[in-house]
Amino acid sequence: MGAGSGAASSPQFCDDFSFTFPPDLQWVRSAREAVRTALLSVLPETSEVLGTAVLLTSEVVTNAVVASLGSARPAPVALYAAWNPAGAVRVLVHDVAPGAVEAPAGLPSPEAENGRGLLLLAHCAREWGVCRHLPGPGKAVWFCL
Repeated sequence: MGAGSGAASSPQFCDDFSFTFPPDLQWVRSAREAVRTALLSVLPETSEVLGTAVLLTSEVVTNAVVASLGSARPAPVALYAAWNPAGAVRVLVHDVAPGAVEAPAGLPSPEAENGRGLLLLAHCAREWGVCRHLPGPGKAVWFCL
């Protein structure tokens, strides 16, 4: 779990959806827009939570797609999102690729093209984590706002 986790009680979620797509970077935009569209039912377009949810979804989905493409048998990526009228949001992204998910120890160099996604997740999410105890292979990265 991320550094933001603590004694806060878990909110109840009343609406949700799932979206499964091929491990292709062209699908990152569709995943991001699916979350945006769903959350617009309870959050205004200018909401900081909406913007953060879309940004973090993009980062986590990109990581899952890249991990999947690097595996011997790329498999679809699954996105699950849940929210409530009070603006609480939970997003989970599952891929079947092997490998660990850890935020880098330090900041990437300014020239680095990647390495910032999990830092954003750790900084912006109220809670986040990685679940490896799934019924099948792979991992699920989740965050709550």
